[in-house]
Amino acid sequence: MDHESFATRAAFIHLVRSGHSVEEAAKEVGRSRAWGYKWWRRFQEGQDWEALQDRSRRPHHPRRLPEEVYRAIRQARSELEAEAHQGKGLGYIGSHAIQARLRQQGLSPLPSISTIERELRRAGMTRPKRKGQTPSIHYPHLRPTRPHQLIQADILPRYLTGGLAVACFNAIDVVSRYPSGRQYERRTAQNAVDFLLAVWQEQGLPEYQQVDNESCFSGGYRHPGVLGKVIRLALFLGVQLVFSPYYHPESNGTVERFHQDYARFVWEGTHLPDLEGVRERSARFFYLYRSSHHHSHLQGRSPQEVHQESLPPRTIPPDFRLPDPLPLTAGQVHFIRAVDEHRQVKVLNMQWDVPKAEPHQGVWVTLNLSPQGATLSVFDKAPGVPGRRCLVKHPFPLKEKVIPLAPEFRPRPKQPTAVRRGLTALATLAAVVGSLVLRPPARLRSFEG
Repeated sequence: MDHESFATRAAFIHLVRSGHSVEEAAKEVGRSRAWGYKWWRRFQEGQDWEALQDRSRRPHHPRRLPEEVYRAIRQARSELEAEAHQGKGLGYIGSHAIQARLRQQGLSPLPSISTIERELRRAGMTRPKRKGQTPSIHYPHLRPTRPHQLIQADILPRYLTGGLAVACFNAIDVVSRYPSGRQYERRTAQNAVDFLLAVWQEQGLPEYQQVDNESCFSGGYRHPGVLGKVIRLALFLGVQLVFSPYYHPESNGTVERFHQDYARFVWEGTHLPDLEGVRERSARFFYLYRSSHHHSHLQGRSPQEVHQESLPPRTIPPDFRLPDPLPLTAGQVHFIRAVDEHRQVKVLNMQWDVPKAEPHQGVWVTLNLSPQGATLSVFDKAPGVPGRRCLVKHPFPLKEKVIPLAPEFRPRPKQPTAVRRGLTALATLAAVVGSLVLRPPARLRSFEG
């Protein structure tokens, strides 16, 4: 379908949705009454702008591909599984990774994602869901009420046309919806450290930073009691790191939903030749998203405006230099977990007894480090929830000393109400002045400006 046809149909839909009758809108764009009812019906059925695209006239029955294509799908999956086991590459084995591998090999015809998934199921090469993680588990969760209180971060895997993998690290403030992101070739602990440092330099140090259980964040799955680079970084800067439950992306739902907007703008329908191209298009997306007014729950304000209404409680000094190696610093690290059938939880590659809990109960685990030692406590609810109970407390083994948190990274005492209002007013004024200088787009429709 050419752009002119879509523009005509879109203009017609705009008129109908603004209050014109179907007949009036069709006449306004120079089309017949029957044409108008056809496209209005299609738009109502689809409830999105894809409904205005031309539909394929090809028959809908599936076409069998040559047998060598199906063999290539199975072989690519097997190779990717072996490479993931050996720690090579990014460890992706899904349908997108298989298609990228086949494209790189020059396979023709190239199978679609749905064909690859169908063949994997037929060949019995899909991974069943792990037992013990049922949808009925209710996990504790934080309930942030202001910006700078909770940032969620996650990694979105994508592939360039030539098959090169890209790890898209994204983060978003749960209350203000202010996003940050970086793109790398690999998911390493050092890249995770660089990413979080960039996020906190842009947004200020949050009270809580939530991440998933990827080895680049957690420190790996082999050594018991491991305290990796990311944990040490958060402790050193006074940020409370929160690890999401295993196999439960809903607990990191804000950044998971953000991934969808990011992927649609940056990756869908575009040609990205290299990592630098990804970074350039990503930077444009983040700029547009921050100044967009499309969020219904922000009441007409942009993420940038909401984020600046509340001054960050702490910032990283401009002359900050990260020590190498990173020491263990006094603070807290949290883990959202499910109790297994043996009334245990797995934290930092160790099993911990929770005798007072029920199997498949969601719990909140806190590792508290101080110069006097470390303890691991299991709670039935998240911090700040009324009626919270400690179910059990264990000593945590440490092999090195713990240093005190530096004064510049300690949480600031709460300001009196009048002072907070004054600071908020100054932040709002700064946001208004900034918007007059930058003149960001007033609205963000399909993230194209």
